[in-house]
Amino acid sequence: MSSDFPYRTRRTIKPHQMDPAREVPRDLLLEILTDAHWAPTHGLTQPWRFHVFTGPARERLADGLQSLYDRLTPAAEIRPDKREKLRANTLAAPVVIAVAARVDPAGKITETEEIAATSCAVENLMLSAHQRGLASFWASPPVAYSPDFVKWLGLDTTHRALGLVYLGHAQPGTKAASTRVPLNERVVFYDI
Repeated sequence: MSSDFPYRTRRTIKPHQMDPAREVPRDLLLEILTDAHWAPTHGLTQPWRFHVFTGPARERLADGLQSLYDRLTPAAEIRPDKREKLRANTLAAPVVIAVAARVDPAGKITETEEIAATSCAVENLMLSAHQRGLASFWASPPVAYSPDFVKWLGLDTTHRALGLVYLGHAQPGTKAASTRVPLNERVVFYDI
């Protein structure tokens, strides 16, 4: 396998590094979401839920995130820069995808497995976007993990919010570097 396989070349590109004027065509989004949909899923529960915000709907999402931030953050902990970043990121990326996992409390598949499957779907989504020339960023602001955000999305209490994925075209000249510790620091082989 070549070292330029998408797993090794995908990098985080934050929303402020994306070109907000370049829309992502709906048919391209559907291809990327279809790739995400083929993630491994124990029991074929396919727990992922993707709520896709484009165009003017991003303004509604930005308003919702800021409103939830105001309501959920204790007054002494409110930071205007974090509040503004919720809006700025949402409007900078042409596509914002709210990610949730459905967990059936009476089901045979555990919550951990459903969240893991949804995380695999997000990985598929980000690799697919990268392979098609798009930048991506999976963000985890606390408000986007809250039960209140689940409710804001119109989902019931069997769902867990897992953050926001921002997609768009990187601005010209954007460079993103990444490093990894040596593999042998993360792998143990047992031969006997």
